[in-house]
Amino acid sequence: MAYEIECKDVTYTYPLSKKPAIKNLNLKLEKGKLYGVIGENGAGKTTLCSILRGFAPSFYKGTISGEVLIQGKPLSSYDEQISRKIGYVFQNLFTQISGIKNTVFEEVAYGLENFGVPVEEIERKVVDIMDLTDIMDLAEKSPFELSGGQMQRVALASVIVLDPEILIIDEPTSQLDPQSAESVFKIIKKLKERGKTIILIEHKVDLLAEYSDEIIVLHDSQVIKMGETRHVLSDLSLREHGIQLPQVTLLAEKLRESGMRIDELPITKKQALDLIQEKRS
Repeated sequence: MAYEIECKDVTYTYPLSKKPAIKNLNLKLEKGKLYGVIGENGAGKTTLCSILRGFAPSFYKGTISGEVLIQGKPLSSYDEQISRKIGYVFQNLFTQISGIKNTVFEEVAYGLENFGVPVEEIERKVVDIMDLTDIMDLAEKSPFELSGGQMQRVALASVIVLDPEILIIDEPTSQLDPQSAESVFKIIKKLKERGKTIILIEHKVDLLAEYSDEIIVLHDSQVIKMGETRHVLSDLSLREHGIQLPQVTLLAEKLRESGMRIDELPITKKQALDLIQEKRS
């Protein structure tokens, strides 16, 4: 099988650091899947994404060993066009916003302008993406007059307007309320439906349980578990590594401890409701 992203024995160390931030990394990521990345603070999640995008070591410097392949080719063999293939949404929204455009429409169009895309095509693409991300009503507003949820959607739009095949998204809901977080995940779901491969760092495991195909678990700079979402997020042993599990999973475990027979722990509300219905019948 040809993988969209493949990492072979990758170890990376930041400058002036003696301890690797990522070590012995081996991954095989398939096209069109949504991969959730979880782990305690300092586990190496953002570093992993920086490696997959090529920022480490090209921007952050440091030393790297092993090999990262994008669609079968070494990441190092790509030129500046890599930003059309891999889109990166930073955790810090102010890093994402250019700061030189007066309106949201101009901000979303900025990347296309840099690539010399014809004006008519820019307008068409920007309108399509603003509609997808539900920010059409913000077109004439300043990017810095928006709420956190609105700014996050603008940051997403400014990246996905370039139509990258792979999206790396670093904690998009960390500063958002539950309603705004849900709206961001619905956008991510739409992108997956368009065939995008998505690597998503996120602490809200209840949302990852609903939307992810597979989960990658990092601990102490290493991948300690990876697999189908229900299999990973129902693994109670992950709590020993500071990993938060979905609330319905923890509730089901309490019910199991109280004597209820539960063969497979649920990880989503729907699975929990199905379990309750089964026990009632």
